[in-house]
This record gives sequence, C-alpha cells and structure tokens, in this order.
Amino acid sequence: MAHRALRVITAAVLAAGVLTACTSEPAPTGGAGKGSSDGKLVLGFAQVGAESGWRTANTKSVREAAEKAGITLKFSDAQQKQENQIKAIRTFIQQKVDVIAFSPVVESGWDTVLKEAKSAGIPVILTDRAVDSQDTSLYRTFLGSDFVKEGQEAGKWLVKEYEGTSEPVNVVELQGTTGSAPANDRKAGFAEVIKGESKFKVVASQTGDFTRAKGKEVMQAFLKSHKDIDVLYAHNDDMALGAIQAIEEAGKKPGTDIKVISVDGIKDAFVAMQEKKINVVVECNPLLGDQLMELAQKVAAGESVPRRVEVKEGVFTQDEAAAALPGRQY
Repeated sequence: MAHRALRVITAAVLAAGVLTACTSEPAPTGGAGKGSSDGKLVLGFAQVGAESGWRTANTKSVREAAEKAGITLKFSDAQQKQENQIKAIRTFIQQKVDVIAFSPVVESGWDTVLKEAKSAGIPVILTDRAVDSQDTSLYRTFLGSDFVKEGQEAGKWLVKEYEGTSEPVNVVELQGTTGSAPANDRKAGFAEVIKGESKFKVVASQTGDFTRAKGKEVMQAFLKSHKDIDVLYAHNDDMALGAIQAIEEAGKKPGTDIKVISVDGIKDAFVAMQEKKINVVVECNPLLGDQLMELAQKVAAGESVPRRVEVKEGVFTQDEAAAALPGRQY
C-alpha cells in the first residue's frame, strides 16, 4: 500500500507540473539586462492609434528605426483609448522590457501606471505628447514638438494675413482630441497670439478628434450655424481635409472664401496647398523613430539625457508647397 501511495503522489506531482507548464504565461522576453535570450534591447511602445496620416507615418518611423537599430520592438495600438494604453504599459511591465515609450492619448490620469513602471525599474520616454503629472521623476524625457509654438505660428500667420484691415474676421476652430496635449496647446498658443487683436473672433470651436470624417462632420455643422466664416483653423491636416470637403459641398471655395490654416504637414495637405485649398501648414514632424531609439539606448544604459528633446519643424505657405512636396516623406 505504501508503494502504491507513493506512486499516486508522484503521478500527481508530475501531472501538476505538466498542467502548470501548459497553462502558464509565456516567459517574459525582456531586454539585454532582463533576460533577453538574444541580448537585444527591448522597447515597449504604446501608440495612440492610427487616426491620421501623421500617426501612420509616426508608427512607420518607429518600426523602421527599431529594426535598423537592432532593437526588439513590442508594439501596441491603443485605438485612441487611454484604458488600452494603460493596459499595454502594464503588459510591458510584466514582460520586463528595458524601456517603455508611449504617446499619451490625453494628458491626465497616468501617475498610477507610471509609478508601477518606476517601481519595476523600467525607464519611460514620452513621445509626441506630454502628460500633466506633477511628478516629473515618473519619466526620463520627452521627445516631440512644441505644440504651443505650433499654435502661435498659426496665429502669427493669421495676424500677418489680415494686417492693415479693421474688418471683423470670424474664425472657426477644429480642435484635436479633447484633453490631449496637442489640442490643449495648439488652442492655447493660437489664442495667445490673436487675443490682442479685437477683430479676430473665434465664433465656434469644437473637437474633430483629429480625424478626416469628424472634421468634415463638424465643419458641416459650423457652416449651417455661421453664415460668415472667414477662416478655419484646424489642429491637424486630416480634419482640415475633411473640412475642405464640407466647404466645397456648401458651394464655397476653400483657401479663398474661407482661408484654411492647418497643422502637421502630411503630403495630402501639401497637395491641397498646391491646389490653393489650404493657405498655410505649420509642420509637426512625425519622424521621431531614430531619435527615440537613440534615447532608448541611452536611458537603458543609465546615461543622462535632456529632459526635453524637440524636433526641427517649419511653416509652409502655398508659394512653398510645390517645391517642398517632392521631398515630403509622409
């Protein structure tokens, strides 16, 4: 009986071992310092989504740069939902990646998950968009654009365009995703520049969620509610391009009847400028991949990096569009 009992116990232990092996999560594939079998640095990247041509170009840049740098990229598309990004970041923490990078859907609500990354000893890089956390130790650096400056550049063009006229100028504004850094900052920068000019009146301002379809929908509503629109200020090109469709369908001429100011600089916007449908584009460069990989390697190695790394950008008018178009990479 004793031998039989021993055999039963042994069989039970072996069965439990097999069951554990079959139901356990895959082994974490961390980076060079966390058990990576191939010695490569592992970067977890939580992207906002694929809401625009800009974002698609940004994703392509990150993927290509990671491959070129020999970095293992774990990529997640949040589909413009904060809860999806938080879930992805927690997965990266469980997988023990070397570095986490993400472009926050909105500015607020990140402290808890960023503290979890910090506790796990995983450095975080913010790309493209910032967070409003008071604890700046929760991330190592920010890589991206100065959105306030972009809004200011849009405002400066408007002020110069209407220099010398005292007639009222009615402006409608297509904002980006509510609560996002680019929406908040592009609005603030623009408002700051035009506030000293009483002739400029923002008669309507509403989110178009950075998408072409929503931009068209909201512009259609603006056109129905406001008969005298002089200028459209769109926080990104996709919304501007959607709004242009609405303007044309309403029997008006974009770029002439309603001047169009946009931000980003995708190819389609340059084509629209060439066709005189967009008057000016303030560039926001999505090609951050190479700089991100360089920063990831440095923070993983414990090297010091600047708290903020900005990309080079410009302002393009209709006169410059034709010459710049062939060289646009996105």
